[in-house]
Amino acid sequence: MQKLLLLVAVATTACTSAPAATGEAASWEERARAVTIVRDDWGIAHVRGKTDADAVFALMYAQAEDDFNRVEVNFLNSQGRLAEAEGEEAIWRDLRMKLFVDPDSMKAHYAASPDWLKALMNAWADGLNFYLYKHPEVKPKVITRFEPWMALTFSEGSIGGDIEDVSLRELEKFYGQPAAVTATIEPSRPREPSGSNGIAIAPAKSASGHALLLINPHTSFFFREEAQVTSDEGLNAYGAITWGQFFVYQGFNERAGWMHTSSGADVVDEFAERVVRQGDSVFYAYGKERRPMAAQTIVVPYRTAAGMERREFTVYRSHHGPIVREDDGKWIAVRLMQDPVKALTQSYTRTKARNYQEFRQTMELHTNSSNNTVFADAEGNIAYFHANFVPKRDPRYDWSRPVDGSNPATEWKGITPVDESPNLLNPEIGWIQNTNNWPYSAAGPDSPKRKDYPRYMEEYGENPRGVHAMRVLEGRKDFTIPTLIDAAYDSYLPAFADLIPTLVKAYEQTPASDPLREKLGGQIEMLKKWNYRWGVGSIPTSLAVYWGDELWRRVRANAESEEMSVYDFMAKKTSPKEKLDALAAASDTLAAHFGSWQTKWGDINRFQRLTGDIVQPFDDAKPSIPVGFTSSRWGSLASFGASTHNGTKKLYGTSGNSFVAVVEFGDSVRARAVTAGGVNGDPTSKHFNDQAERYSKGELRDVYFYPSQLKGHTKREYHPGS
Repeated sequence: MQKLLLLVAVATTACTSAPAATGEAASWEERARAVTIVRDDWGIAHVRGKTDADAVFALMYAQAEDDFNRVEVNFLNSQGRLAEAEGEEAIWRDLRMKLFVDPDSMKAHYAASPDWLKALMNAWADGLNFYLYKHPEVKPKVITRFEPWMALTFSEGSIGGDIEDVSLRELEKFYGQPAAVTATIEPSRPREPSGSNGIAIAPAKSASGHALLLINPHTSFFFREEAQVTSDEGLNAYGAITWGQFFVYQGFNERAGWMHTSSGADVVDEFAERVVRQGDSVFYAYGKERRPMAAQTIVVPYRTAAGMERREFTVYRSHHGPIVREDDGKWIAVRLMQDPVKALTQSYTRTKARNYQEFRQTMELHTNSSNNTVFADAEGNIAYFHANFVPKRDPRYDWSRPVDGSNPATEWKGITPVDESPNLLNPEIGWIQNTNNWPYSAAGPDSPKRKDYPRYMEEYGENPRGVHAMRVLEGRKDFTIPTLIDAAYDSYLPAFADLIPTLVKAYEQTPASDPLREKLGGQIEMLKKWNYRWGVGSIPTSLAVYWGDELWRRVRANAESEEMSVYDFMAKKTSPKEKLDALAAASDTLAAHFGSWQTKWGDINRFQRLTGDIVQPFDDAKPSIPVGFTSSRWGSLASFGASTHNGTKKLYGTSGNSFVAVVEFGDSVRARAVTAGGVNGDPTSKHFNDQAERYSKGELRDVYFYPSQLKGHTKREYHPGS
C-alpha cells in the first residue's frame, strides 16, 4: 500500500533570508578576490577561477549582472513558483511543474550528490547570492536567496523540456473547475517551428584539413547568455548558456564542440489507467492486481492585488507517473526521464570532453532526453548522437498514443543503449546535418537506415531545412569558416520552390473570364521569375510568405485530419481556386497594411528590441531593423520567427536564430559568432542591442577565445563585487 503523500505549502518567504551573515559574506568576498571577470568589447564575460567551482561562482555573478531577471524567472519556472510573481494565470504551469519537481526530493538528491558536483552547486548559489548581497537595489520577484539544491531543478538547458509535453489545458480540465467554453482565436500566423541547426564538416571536406562545426540554436530571443568559463582544472568552454545555469549548453572548448537540436524521438509516454473507485479511495488495474492510486496534496501560492493566496490540489499518480488528464473514462499517467543528478552531471562533464571518446562516455549517463547532438573535435572526428534517453518498448504498440497501463507488456524495458541508437561517426560523405529532422538523412546516403529502428525512435520525419542543408553541403570539398557561414545563411527557400509552381499552374488553368486572372496577373508574373531566395529588397518573398501563411491557416486542420504534411496538402490537395483565393487574400492584406502588395520584405520583416522585458513589446512607430531571412517553415536555414503584435502591421521576430557560431578545430580553435541583440538585458547598457545590425545581416564577429586574442579588446577586468 503506497502511503498518502502530503506536500505542505511552502510560504512565499521559504527562499528568503536575513541579510548574509558576516562569516558568509566574508567567505564570498574572499572567493571573489580569487576569480576574475573580463568583459570584451561586446560585453561578453570571460570568467576564470583556480577551480571549476571558483569559475562557476564568477560565471553566476556575471550572469546576474547581465540579466538577473531572466536568471530568476527560469528558476521560478523550474520550481513551479511563477504564480508567486505573475499571479493566477500561472497556476497551472506551476502545478504541472510541481507534479514532477518536489523540493524535498531535490534536497535529498543534493545531499546524495558526489562532492565535486555539490561543490559546483554550492558555488552556483554563492555567486547569485553574492550578487544580491552586493546589489541591494535589485529587488527579486520571489527568490531572494538561492539554495544549492535549486540547480537540480533545471539541469538540461532546453527551452522547453519534456515536462512541457503535458497539456496545461487538459491538466486544468482534470484538476480544475470546468472552464467556460470560449471561442478559439486563430493566431495571426501559423505556429513557428521550434528547433535548431547543427552541421559538422569533416577534415576531408574543409580547405584547412580541420573539422568545422555550425552551432545554430533556434530559440526565443535572449534566452541564453554568451560567455566563456575557464579554470585551472581543465575547464575552458565558450558558447550559449541558458540563463541561470552553470554549464555551456551549446558551444565548444579548445578541442571539441557540441550542438544540440530538438529530437523527434518519442521519449515521453502516456499510460491509460483503468480506474475503480471504492468509497473515498481510488484504485487502478494492473495485470491481475488492483493497485491503490497514490494521492498527494499540492499547494500552489499565487500573487493577487491584495496579497498572496493559495490553491490546494489533490493530485494522483500511478506507478507510471502523475495523472495529467482523462481520456474516454481512463486516467492518463505520464512517464518521462527524471534523474536530475545524472542530468546535471552530463550537462557539465560534456563541456570538458576533449575528443569523441570522452564525449561518447558522457552519453552513457542517458539523460540528454530531448536533444540530438552534432559533434566535431580537433582529432578530425565528426559525429551525430540521437536522443540520449529513448526507452526500449514493445514495438507492437503505438507509442505515439496512450497505451494500456493495465497491461504489464507496456512497461519500459530499459533504455536504448548508445550503440543501438541511429548515431553516426565519420560518415564517408564527410558531413553531418540535423535540423530537427529525422536521422535518416543526417549524412545523405551514409545515414542510418529507417528500417533498422523501431518507429518510436523518430517521429519528426524530414523537413524543408533538412532538404536545404543537404543542398548546400553536397559536392563541396573546400569549406572554411566564411563559406560555412555563407551556407548557414543561404537564402534559398526550398518549400516555395516546390509550392510556387503549383500556384502558377493553378493560375494558368483558370479561365480568362475569372476575375482572379486580372487581379493576380502581376503577382503571378513576379513569382514566375522569382529565384526562391529571400532578401530585404525582395517583393516576391513578401508575396510568397503571406500566401504560404494564408493557405497554411486554411488547410492545416484538413491536413492533420488526413495525417498528411501541410506542405504536401498545400501542393497536392488544394484546388486551383483555393490556391488563388489565398493569394488574393494575401495581396489584400499586404495592400491594407503597407499600401501595396508590392512591398519589399525588409519593410515588413523587422528586428526590434525596446525593453528588457521577457515578453517584448513592439511598436511600428519606433526604430527597428530589416531582416532578410524568413521563418524556418519555408526551409530557411537562418530562422526568423516573426509575427504581428498588439496591432502592429510589421512583423517582428521573437524566435529563431538566437546564437550562431562557426568553429574550426585544429592545433588551436578559431571561431566567429553573433548573438541576437546583445548580451545585456538592461536597455541603458551599451550591450543591450550592439549586435543587432550584425545579427540582422548574418555578419558574425571574431570570438576572443584565448587571452592573447582579448588583448586590445578588453574593456574591463575585475573581481566580482568590485
